[in-house]
Amino acid sequence: MKEMNIQKLDRKDWKGTLLPIVYTSEYYYDISVDRTEDGFRIPIQKKRFEKPFTHVPEDGDYPDKLYEDWWENAEAYGITEDGQLLAAIEVCPEEWSNRLLITELFVSERIRGQGYGRQLIDLAKKITEDRGYRVLMLETQSSNVNAVDFYLHQGFTLIGFDTCCYTNRDIQRKEVRFNMGWFPDARTG
Repeated sequence: MKEMNIQKLDRKDWKGTLLPIVYTSEYYYDISVDRTEDGFRIPIQKKRFEKPFTHVPEDGDYPDKLYEDWWENAEAYGITEDGQLLAAIEVCPEEWSNRLLITELFVSERIRGQGYGRQLIDLAKKITEDRGYRVLMLETQSSNVNAVDFYLHQGFTLIGFDTCCYTNRDIQRKEVRFNMGWFPDARTG
């Protein structure tokens, strides 16, 4: 493996850079929200797709890009080679709640599985600790089991979900927004 360093990506140079986030999943986390007499029952179970699900940037109205206008105080860090972006993480503070959001995480297929995603997450954790944020948060999808499992392995936990974030049929489409969080004071080592 060639040594690749993470560097800060300057806003003026990288603003609007498309992140070609593509994934294929054979599994999804099935979720249902059932009203009961005394509240709700919300089972979440890993299940197999009838056929593999593939997400490509063209599927959505808002493809992932660095330094979107609505993330005013975002900072991006990445790994480049010959001017090409191979991996990136973007974080943005949510000041009112003292939380740090991971707004983007991208690792190209070419370098996946080599520890670069973990290095980027470790950087975001360090920023969270150094700046005193109470939680590091991110969004992923119930259809992206590899990402969910990666985040769980990195110490994140499911902190919420949104059943109508992308469409009014997210549960039926098996693509529910999962919110995950990492809490610095809950580390086990």
